[in-house]
Amino acid sequence: MSRAILQVTIRGRVQGVGYRAWVEYQANTIGLEGWVRNRRDGSVEALFAGPPTRVAEMVALCRHGPPSSRIESVTNETAGEEDLNLRRAGERFSVLGTV
Repeated sequence: MSRAILQVTIRGRVQGVGYRAWVEYQANTIGLEGWVRNRRDGSVEALFAGPPTRVAEMVALCRHGPPSSRIESVTNETAGEEDLNLRRAGERFSVLGTV
């Protein structure tokens, strides 16, 4: 089975509106691995790994976000297996601290 790994940066009003928790819930619901974290510049960064169609579905979901967010842009780039190592041990999907 093929696997896609994308690192995504979401800009707009995404911090303080439950965006990280929303991303975690959505990713777990569709069975993805990865992590999400706030960045000090006000953006949210996430890494999604799984079947390409599900990763693409998650990126599309990020373009809309939860109702209280206001998404300005979503950019993504291919990432590698080593980028998954930021997850907490034993977790399929982790919410990480701010960087």
